[in-house]
Amino acid sequence: MAKPATLQVKLVSTAGTGYFYVAKKNPRTQTEKMEFRKYDPKARKHVLFKESKMK
Repeated sequence: MAKPATLQVKLVSTAGTGYFYVAKKNPRTQTEKMEFRKYDPKARKHVLFKESKMK
């Protein structure tokens, strides 16, 4: 059976609040780690979110 084309990754807040988003990523086309500026409701501001693996 073939592997799925997309993987789920966790985007963890760099503010240290423990808040995270879950996103899909195609590792064949996006080889680098994802980084986004998104809203962290615990910190109540936009911060950088970096990719980490799902457990």
